[in-house]
Amino acid sequence: MEPTNTASLSFGQQHFGTVCLGHKKRNECLVRIADCLHRHPGGTLPDKLAAPKDYKALMRLVNRPEVTAERVLEPHYAQTRQRMDQPGSTVLVVHDTTELDYSGLHSVTDLGPIGNGHGRGYLCHNSLAIQPDTREVLGLVHQIVRRRVPAPPKEGVKAKRERPSRESRLWSDAVNALGPDPAGVRVVDIADRGADLFEFLATEDALHRHYVVRAKADRQIGLGHEASPVMRSLFEYARSLDPWGQRTQEVHGRDGASDRKATVTVAAAPIQVLPPHVKRGLYEERPLRVWLVVVREVDPPAGVEPLEWILLTRVPVHTGAHAWERVNWYACRWMIEEYHKGQKTGCAIEDLQFTTGHALRATIALLSVVAVSLLNLRAASRQPDAQTRPATEVVAPEYVAVLSAWRYKEMRLDLTVHEFYYALARLGGHQNRKCDKRPGWLVLWRGWMKLQHMLDGAEAVGYTLPSQDAANQDNPG
Repeated sequence: MEPTNTASLSFGQQHFGTVCLGHKKRNECLVRIADCLHRHPGGTLPDKLAAPKDYKALMRLVNRPEVTAERVLEPHYAQTRQRMDQPGSTVLVVHDTTELDYSGLHSVTDLGPIGNGHGRGYLCHNSLAIQPDTREVLGLVHQIVRRRVPAPPKEGVKAKRERPSRESRLWSDAVNALGPDPAGVRVVDIADRGADLFEFLATEDALHRHYVVRAKADRQIGLGHEASPVMRSLFEYARSLDPWGQRTQEVHGRDGASDRKATVTVAAAPIQVLPPHVKRGLYEERPLRVWLVVVREVDPPAGVEPLEWILLTRVPVHTGAHAWERVNWYACRWMIEEYHKGQKTGCAIEDLQFTTGHALRATIALLSVVAVSLLNLRAASRQPDAQTRPATEVVAPEYVAVLSAWRYKEMRLDLTVHEFYYALARLGGHQNRKCDKRPGWLVLWRGWMKLQHMLDGAEAVGYTLPSQDAANQDNPG
């Protein structure tokens, strides 16, 4: 769902309207197909594109040599950067890699091993821009889809370090591809323990980028930023720091566990990350002056693994407020895991059936943009003005009309954003009880899919639905 007051552009026009595929008809076809996929993101391609002409058009389009994944994503990247360009603000770019499983596509020859080595698919490294205060996803700023290349037998350290297909280079390749940040905007890269590589941290330092990375390796560090620091173990030193403050932190459950609240403390200190004894990446061998931020749970429940985040950041931390802000930034990292669910569950991106890697990667790119909109289903409902803002400023009036007729037994265009999203959640199976948690994007996605079918039914029987002009008359403010 994209705001309808953006010059009344459709989803396809907003995200792909400036695409350049070598011919006007191809550009128009991509926009039209994107609109179809946005309306029906779930299921297989025949489910998404029920009209045979649309299905055939997609197949012709993505098999054209001009239609590459990079060209498909270029206009969306540009729109994301435009949305990031708000001087004085902070924007997070969350990075992570997921595996896309295409083990059944035997005709696609450029797939690599995934999982335990018996599956076949791609590595998909996403860089997702997020507004930290509202948790709104601004869009993808970069995506790398690459096959995993196993290391050759008996590969030496130097050969591995210089091999372009080395998987650990994904992190540095991603930030190198981002280019300069918008003027006056503080852009902060956020990554989990997979990015705790000296090569990646050194790349960030060389590019003068900000970052918050969760530490994985218990390495030797230098205390302070002095020239000849005292040496300590990272984890031992982190756990010895005196707390700067305490608060309640939401912890997102994993592997089916429920979310919970944890009482945590925070502490911070300047340190130096030293280059490893054996050089395993491409970087300048010199210490990196960073700040250590430590979050630790107080009195965790019995049988529950206590929360502990040992974070490394290049953004200075001088006060408790600074430390909590860095923690808040890292807490947004889970949103890229939700995004990967959006790709796989919401858009069924692993159910694609193609005979060439070229067509498969172009369609992955297209659906990856659709997945951004799924993740934002709940963003508008959590804004401070949700209970007063007209829903027709966020979604097209025909959706408001159909959903209100289902929920309130009368067609209304005066629903607020709050009323619309809770009705949509109800359609998706949420009970709207006071004891229930706020609906997540997956519940809203189920409701959105049902609402799309209801709207298709209304259009199929020729029912006249309200236009944007009618909505503007009802909401003159």
